[in-house]
Amino acid sequence: MIRIANAPCSWGVLEFESGAGATADASRVLDEIAATGYAGTELGEWEFFPTDAGVLAADLARRGLSLAGAFVPIALTRSDALNEGIERAVRTARLLADAGAGDASIILSDDNATVPDRTTRAGRIRPEDSLRASEWDAFADRASRIAAAVRAASGLRTAFHHHCAGFVETPNEIDALLSRTEPALLGLCLDTGHLTYGGGDPVAVIDAYAERLWHVHAKDCDSAILDRARREGWDYHTAVRHGIFCELGRGMVAFDHVRDALRRHGYSGWIVAEQDVLPGMGTPAASARRNRDYLRQLGF
Repeated sequence: MIRIANAPCSWGVLEFESGAGATADASRVLDEIAATGYAGTELGEWEFFPTDAGVLAADLARRGLSLAGAFVPIALTRSDALNEGIERAVRTARLLADAGAGDASIILSDDNATVPDRTTRAGRIRPEDSLRASEWDAFADRASRIAAAVRAASGLRTAFHHHCAGFVETPNEIDALLSRTEPALLGLCLDTGHLTYGGGDPVAVIDAYAERLWHVHAKDCDSAILDRARREGWDYHTAVRHGIFCELGRGMVAFDHVRDALRRHGYSGWIVAEQDVLPGMGTPAASARRNRDYLRQLGF
């Protein structure tokens, strides 16, 4: 059964923007996620929500919410980041499991928006911007080792989140990673907005990797902003600041086709409505309600 969640990133709580400005109050975010009709939330940045499993579980239960997963960015191109990354992923997974979210997923990603060239060229990645074969081998090995550690420590699954301004952005880069990893160990978190921004087709990825699709982020992409970002050479942060990730149904993602593809392949995991905004931007609660209404109109 598909369940619909939201996430703190829709309120400007973004891992790569930590400390960049005022963020929403955690209690208010949970209250508004529940009030706008969602069944769950992702964890968000570490320590935004309580890191005591009992307190976290009680906060969620009081609002009738479940934990859908937790986004964990790790610099997978760097060997010196592996041990700390494993420790952080395992710590997060244990919190989810101890809080009663045994069906949640660790959403592993590259440490996005930290490499200047990739941040500058988000949405305009060329073949020469990608990793070499040996670098892909190392990247995939580190991702697999993290997923194995998470599974051993908590029993949770790990799904990889392709993401603009990281080293796994384009369809070819998704293929490069998944072709080097075991399907039973590392799944895929499809983000419809990031894939569109990166030049991909969500339906094609669903059809290609249906068996590895363990988590979905429903995000839209404004076509006019995307065109301008490409034309004027905006970096990732500038595009987000201009609202490239618009409310669901107002952009270029064909969500009716995404829905049909998910149904065709029997997808039954979480769909997380996300509308990434920088701290202080947007109208999070009003947007969350409209995004939930839009998904409900689609039959979710």
